[in-house]
Amino acid sequence: MMAHPSHLSSGTLVSALPPGGLTLVSSCSAESQLLSGEVARAGAALEDMDFTGVFIPGLNAANWDAGPRSRLTSFFRDPKIARSGPVRFLPLCYQDMGRFLGQERPTALLAMVSPPDKDGMCSFGTEVSFPAQLWPDIPVRIAHVNPDMPRTPGDPGIPFSAFTAYFEGAEPLRTIAAEMPDGPSEIIADHVASQISDGSTLQLGIGKVPDAVLHSLRNHRNLRLHSGLIGNGVLHLLNGGALAPGRSAIGGVAIGSEALYAALGHAHFEFRPPNVTHNPALLAGTKRLVSINSAMEVDLFGQVYAESSSRGFVSGPGGASDYARGARASEGGLRIIALPSAAGAISRIVVPGAAHGPASLSRFDTDLVVTEHGIADLRLADYGRRAAALIAIAAPAHREALERAWRDVARAF
Repeated sequence: MMAHPSHLSSGTLVSALPPGGLTLVSSCSAESQLLSGEVARAGAALEDMDFTGVFIPGLNAANWDAGPRSRLTSFFRDPKIARSGPVRFLPLCYQDMGRFLGQERPTALLAMVSPPDKDGMCSFGTEVSFPAQLWPDIPVRIAHVNPDMPRTPGDPGIPFSAFTAYFEGAEPLRTIAAEMPDGPSEIIADHVASQISDGSTLQLGIGKVPDAVLHSLRNHRNLRLHSGLIGNGVLHLLNGGALAPGRSAIGGVAIGSEALYAALGHAHFEFRPPNVTHNPALLAGTKRLVSINSAMEVDLFGQVYAESSSRGFVSGPGGASDYARGARASEGGLRIIALPSAAGAISRIVVPGAAHGPASLSRFDTDLVVTEHGIADLRLADYGRRAAALIAIAAPAHREALERAWRDVARAF
């Protein structure tokens, strides 16, 4: 029988957390300022501890800094992270994140959870991700029991008795406000929606364009979600009656507004860890799986760049390649990249060799590229047809320059 976990007060983390090793922490919308503050208080007593989680640029603020001997391992590059110890960036897709964590084997878990229910089970709430998948194999488990964390259906959670120790205290979840779509986003969304049939299963990220797409799909019917992330846009499907009956919205993490978090107990939702949400066999076996992702740039070969800008790395691979592979294998699957044609005076449709950073998706991973100027269908197209289709949806002010540059590229073949 498991012993009752020890109740910790501020400044006593070192009594329960052995120094060194790899510690998996709650992140995304479940980032705990309480736990990160206790890590800072413990400081050098934690020695060369390595902290890891799915830290989302622009959302997560904790630096998990236990002094210069500690390290942060992140799968997303965030130039705003400032800490005294080093940061290791691993550019891995979700399936490879799982492989990494399976090989490195975290020695401790710091997790934000809901209070236990009548059966003694705590929910991982808005981040049913690697903590839910890996906790049975992690020997030391320390909870932040947060009464503000909603219970989410699907994953059974973790018995309160399985924790080594716990803190408790109310703390607001990390939020992203719902964005009002602008004119280009609405047009892009309508183009995307025109390619999606009733009964499709969708994967999307979060942000202005994905939310606008879901708003445009609110009058569709029998739609399903199978996505690593669930954002504010799902409320459009929920309120519009667009979701299929039953547990038709499967996700691993919810990131959005308080209104989204308040709705997560709805009968349509089912939260599962990455070995379900990003499972290649499940994705391949899902009929009409449509992956819809955004990007920083797309070059005229159809290669997609989503991790870097002129300022350097700003993100990581994430789950886009996992879902592109799944949609390619899916019967009736479709892979869509949706992005504005320009950022200010700069074209986001670019000449090969002019994009920033590594390619996030190869030219084999995309079927349609959508901007406010139309849809470029890259399926079964040679290089010339690909380039012509992409130039046609570029911002008009950049098309002539792209055509001239492409003629130079085309001389090579």
